[in-house]
Amino acid sequence: MADGWLDDLGELLDAAQRGEVRRVDESGSLTSALEEIVLGAPREYTRAAVVDRAGLPAEEGHRLWRALGFPEVDESAVLFTERDIEAAAELRQLTEAGVLAPDEREAVARAVAQAMSRLAEWQVGMLARIVADRADTLTPQQSLELAAGLLPRLEHLQSYIWRRHMAATVSRFTVGRDTSPDTSPTWPLAVGFADMVGFTRTTRRRSTAELGEMIERFSSTTTDVIAAGLGRIVKTVGDEVLYVADDPGAAAAIALALRERVDAEPSLPALRIGVAYGEVLVRYGDVYGEVVNIAARLTSHARPDSVLVDREMAAALREDPRFRIRPLTPLQVRGYRHLHPFLLTASR
Repeated sequence: MADGWLDDLGELLDAAQRGEVRRVDESGSLTSALEEIVLGAPREYTRAAVVDRAGLPAEEGHRLWRALGFPEVDESAVLFTERDIEAAAELRQLTEAGVLAPDEREAVARAVAQAMSRLAEWQVGMLARIVADRADTLTPQQSLELAAGLLPRLEHLQSYIWRRHMAATVSRFTVGRDTSPDTSPTWPLAVGFADMVGFTRTTRRRSTAELGEMIERFSSTTTDVIAAGLGRIVKTVGDEVLYVADDPGAAAAIALALRERVDAEPSLPALRIGVAYGEVLVRYGDVYGEVVNIAARLTSHARPDSVLVDREMAAALREDPRFRIRPLTPLQVRGYRHLHPFLLTASR
């Protein structure tokens, strides 16, 4: 699959450089033409027209637009397309079908938009680098055509990855879990934070290119270790990754493997890691609750190159021969007067 993608990209670049591309920008700026290509339809409607044709109340249309993360627009501005109408109508239809409650539409829009925003930033950045690397051989018009050719390939790849993650999530939800409508969306999970020590200080000593390389190395290393350990990344925030695992033993093994792998990377600072276990609220791809808070507190108090776990994790790992658990002095932290940490190491 990867080779086919690279072959397609090479063909697009060759075609653009030979001028064997269809002209799509007959007038106006290249930016406007590219936006229209990305949107997939011409701008024909105001926001009021969109919500009216989609059958949504005007105020709800306004809230959904903001939930998607977009700034206010002039009510008379013609910025929207048929696809905007279709998407708004689909949200209404999902509510009518009982899939989405009315008060959930904005939350769903917000959660999806936050994930898509990061993806779009990366994709446009990738395209900009490709064009910049060939600035001497591609005209602005050829750059536009290259973008038009890449878009459906990116969309196809994106859809494939989404479907694979959907399939994996379906398996987790249907094995050993009560998913009846009356069940609260909480279940036992091990939650782990891994934080690079001295990240702020390190950034002052590195160039932008070196910082980018360090972040990419951290991301690739954590993704590899967590996936191999049967965990799941919830999110990364700069110098920190938050992951979960259904099994406490898997979460502990991931924590130790992360520490070991990062120790072997000369470009990465040491990690401090905290892991807690218990009932977690899972909502729109994120995790909430006391277990998450405890894992964060443990991380902030862990020494560099060490892993701390809470009492519930320690109890779950007590009989596991792979690990050694040593109790430490209780911590006095905000919200927890006596947080009992345990040092996690591998059995030798």
